[in-house]
Amino acid sequence: MKLLSLTLAFLLAAAPAMAAQCPADMAAIDAALAAGTSLSDAEVAEVKALRDEGESLHESGDHAASVEILARAKGMLGLE
Repeated sequence: MKLLSLTLAFLLAAAPAMAAQCPADMAAIDAALAAGTSLSDAEVAEVKALRDEGESLHESGDHAASVEILARAKGMLGLE
């Protein structure tokens, strides 16, 4: 029971941290796109679609999925 309580407490404490990461990730993606990239037009479109999906997930409260999707976009841009 203690382990379950500690796990639940950790998850509840981690949620705000993940929520705060999403806007920072979106800002990093926006800055990289504004600075220019060597990606093809199709790849840039995919990055933008991933960024928009990440924002939608963030706004709906699914921060874990948002962080995952935004990480894919950042990876395409070479930010991670």
